[in-house]
Amino acid sequence: MQEQNQRTSPWLIAWRVIFTFALIGCIVFIFSNSLQIADVSEGASGRVLGILQGILRHLGLPGAADRLTMHIVRKLAHFCEYLLEGFLLMLCLRVYTRHFFKHVSWPMLGGLLTALTDETIQLFVPGRSGQVTDIWIDFSGVMTGLLAGLILLGLIRMCIILYQHRNEV
Repeated sequence: MQEQNQRTSPWLIAWRVIFTFALIGCIVFIFSNSLQIADVSEGASGRVLGILQGILRHLGLPGAADRLTMHIVRKLAHFCEYLLEGFLLMLCLRVYTRHFFKHVSWPMLGGLLTALTDETIQLFVPGRSGQVTDIWIDFSGVMTGLLAGLILLGLIRMCIILYQHRNEV
């Protein structure tokens, strides 16, 4: 058995710490939103709705602003939170292993478990309820984030290969 004496790069360690803490922060943010009672959560969604409607009106889209509802904002918030989680899961996976295609089921499972836990938390918060449809929205956000991370990693890899090829000549 050959011993591996390769030293881990300080940059790799730094990226591991950064991405891991960012992922933990994202999950804490998701769970903290679920722990808010209904009135507080609705107030936050209402403020976001007002901001988005103002932006749409400023862009000359008053019809879209009028059709934007609290329900749409809340579902988009679910999707976006989990899109970020999926993206960070892919980046974490990449800094911990070079064979991320082989291990991609782990971040998928992590994202699904986060969504299930998130909706379960809401069952115990006054005025809130867990929704199966939200789990599907959350998981689709995770999958979209994983795909976005995969595309970004592919583009970075392609740029590195092109740069190395250009400097060989």
